This record gives sequence, structure tokens and C-alpha cells, in this order.
Amino acid sequence: MIQAQAMAARIACARMTMLHLTELHASVERACGLAARSQWDRKAAAHAEIFRLLADAVDDPLLASLLTGGAGYMRELMLAVGRAADGMIVSSRRRLLAHLRAGDGEGAALEMERHLRVLLYLWRLALPGGQAAAGEAVT
Repeated sequence: MIQAQAMAARIACARMTMLHLTELHASVERACGLAARSQWDRKAAAHAEIFRLLADAVDDPLLASLLTGGAGYMRELMLAVGRAADGMIVSSRRRLLAHLRAGDGEGAALEMERHLRVLLYLWRLALPGGQAAAGEAVT
């Protein structure tokens, strides 16, 4: 799924319009404006909204379905990892937005992939018994 999400980010970048960029920027700012401490549920949902907006930009039913389905999954991952991941998520969203603005599809894909791998790793650490060892590579 990570590779497919990265590919979708690359394709969305190529099809990005100014309206898409404006909506993505507004989404990132809305998510950043919510307090992680008291509103983590809402903030995780707002962070996951970026996947739905990328689905609009990609303009491909199969990839759009993958991205919108991934939004719910990412929200659940963010909720499980917890609000301590907020800074990492915000930084990643801003880097992704910068790549999309620059028309850098490869950079957008790499940022998406890195972000999802780190989030998945943090989720594994949050599992009872921390199923991911500290030195384990994220796959």
C-alpha cells in the first residue's frame, strides 16, 4: 500500500492545479490549527484529509479509490500512534505541499513513502509489547 500511495502522490503532482494546491494548503493549515492535546481525534481526521484531496487531483478512479480508502486507514494509524506524532506529521505535510507546489512528483512520492513508513513504524512501537524492535527496519 505504501508504494501505491507514493505512486498516487507522484501522479497527483503531475495533475495538480492551482485550485488543488489552494485546497491542500487550506487543509494543512486547518489541521495545524487544531490542538493536538485536546482535539487529537479531529486533528488526525484533518491530517488524513490530505489523502482525499490528492484523490481529487489524481483524476483516476482506481488511484482515487486507493487514496480515499487510505485516508481512513491513516486516520486510524494516527489515532493509534497518538498525539506525540503530531510534529512529525505536520512537518511531513508541509514538505509534501512544498514538493507539490514545486511540481516535484518524485519528491512528493518520496515524502509520502517516508512519512507512511515512519508512521507505520511508530504504530508498531505503540502495539502492546512494542512489536517493532528499536533497530528494526521499516518495510
